[in-house]
Amino acid sequence: MRDATNGRASHRSRIIRGVVSHVLLILVAAGFMVPFGYMVATSLKPADEVFTTPPRLLGSQIRWQNYGDVLDFLPFGRFVLNGFLVAFCGTAVVVVASSLSAYAFARLRWRGRNTVFLGFLMTLMIPQEVLVVPMYILMRWLGWVDSYQALILPWAFTAFGTFLLRQFFLTVPRELEEAAWIDGAGVVRGFLLIMLPLARPALAVLAVFTFISYWNSFLWPLIVIDNVEAKGTVPVGLNLFFGQQGSRWNLVMAASVMSMAPTALLVLLLQRHLVRGIASTGLAGR
Repeated sequence: MRDATNGRASHRSRIIRGVVSHVLLILVAAGFMVPFGYMVATSLKPADEVFTTPPRLLGSQIRWQNYGDVLDFLPFGRFVLNGFLVAFCGTAVVVVASSLSAYAFARLRWRGRNTVFLGFLMTLMIPQEVLVVPMYILMRWLGWVDSYQALILPWAFTAFGTFLLRQFFLTVPRELEEAAWIDGAGVVRGFLLIMLPLARPALAVLAVFTFISYWNSFLWPLIVIDNVEAKGTVPVGLNLFFGQQGSRWNLVMAASVMSMAPTALLVLLLQRHLVRGIASTGLAGR
């Protein structure tokens, strides 16, 4: 009798904890969505109704034309194409380089491996602002200033991707590779046919993080690109809406919505792989 009572009490407490946790998650999600909703609403307002007193969420009319005005006010479509090119190529280079280096640190045995990996990880402590000046000098010496390779290559070989994939490779049983070696596969084939297919969730996490990092990068493109209208990326293009003649806030908000759409779509498409990858690469707090 006492066990049944305790069981019902335990079940009731689990239900209450579940309801409370869901309510808290909904409140937190709503808090994050409020600024986004205000941005979308402002992007559809007439220019003279952005700052009204008292503030109103919706304007007197819904101006979808604001999104077309963004493309007419600046070559924003060019900025989006440049951002896609830089983010896609940068992500590809990062995924290839990080997977190769992570496999070397996780599976191959060589002298000084842990020391080199520790030094590699220490580069994560150096902020980007410290590196922009020597990096710019290097780009000028190479003749890469105001070029796409200057936007892509300097930040394509970081320790984050290597650390992320190394943590995943360490969770893969070594017996899988040994079985492939017994069947005649070498190190390269074992890496391509065994490790990479298993690492798809971790690769998806790295690809999403890297794509968003390149897409949102502002400081480095602002410094290294001279011809902004031809080779500028989306964050630099958004900065051009703020000029000496004032700010077109309704167009700024419309351009911001357009700039968020690709990364939001990417996250939604890879959501399943992201959850699996974060849970299996040591980023879930375990």
